[in-house]
Amino acid sequence: MVISAVTTHIYDGVRSFPLDVELYEKAENFPLGKDDPQFQKKPDIAFNLIEKCLNRNYHPQIILMDGGYGNNTNLLEKLEQKNLKYIGIIAKNRLVQVVKEDLRESEKRIDEIAKLLPQESFEEIKTGKNREKTLWVATIKIKLSALSGIKTLAIVMNAPSFEKSTDIDYLMTNETGEKVCANWIVETYTSRNWIEVFYREIKGWLGLSEYQVRNKRSLMRHFILVFCAYTFIQWHRLTGGLRRQWGNKPLNTFAEALEAFRTAVSFRFFQWLKDNVEVFSLYKASLGFIWA
Repeated sequence: MVISAVTTHIYDGVRSFPLDVELYEKAENFPLGKDDPQFQKKPDIAFNLIEKCLNRNYHPQIILMDGGYGNNTNLLEKLEQKNLKYIGIIAKNRLVQVVKEDLRESEKRIDEIAKLLPQESFEEIKTGKNREKTLWVATIKIKLSALSGIKTLAIVMNAPSFEKSTDIDYLMTNETGEKVCANWIVETYTSRNWIEVFYREIKGWLGLSEYQVRNKRSLMRHFILVFCAYTFIQWHRLTGGLRRQWGNKPLNTFAEALEAFRTAVSFRFFQWLKDNVEVFSLYKASLGFIWA
């Protein structure tokens, strides 16, 4: 059984928390494949999770998506019908029309358009926590045949020219207004990095991938428990509860907060064990072990 997770997260510029999770099963897991009524594509699952978010009265200022979702026309169309703003990665071979002063050019691949842009079209931008990363970004107005309205496309490169770049992303947004510039698109989309941090921490510290079950219901329970554990630790780190009683230094990272929580559990268990050593010895004896 091949299963992966689709998740939504909320981020307010300081805090990031998981909201919902749903498991995606490949078509090969179903008797009728893609024609099976139980089969759902990832973008469809993602939209259902976004609707859950809206039903809780969470109204995101903007939705950030990677290429698996940002390049899906049906998902983008549904988001626009809900009047939701987004930034998503789209594929380099996507056909678009460049819009210049209300005139549209013929459709071309995005990467072909990027190659033709003069070097002065790209703006140098510093990103990262300490502004240690340099990117070169050009923005153009485009139109997609399957979507209504004009979109802004940011071509983001890790070198001053297309030929020298080894990493190029194409970010598209339906946001409008004066704020929509190269720097805003890059800085806003960079917020999505918290999702990568989240997965790194729950895999490394909370055992997300260390399950021993195979059926979907049990997997879902495992994912939910891991997400709850992560949220519990982060909440106590951010509100200062762990720091006040179990730390004599700032708990700036998830790993430090988790260690403070483990310290608390160890202390509580040790205190209990001192008063209940006979109970614990009997418990171990019932399992065939000697506590002495």
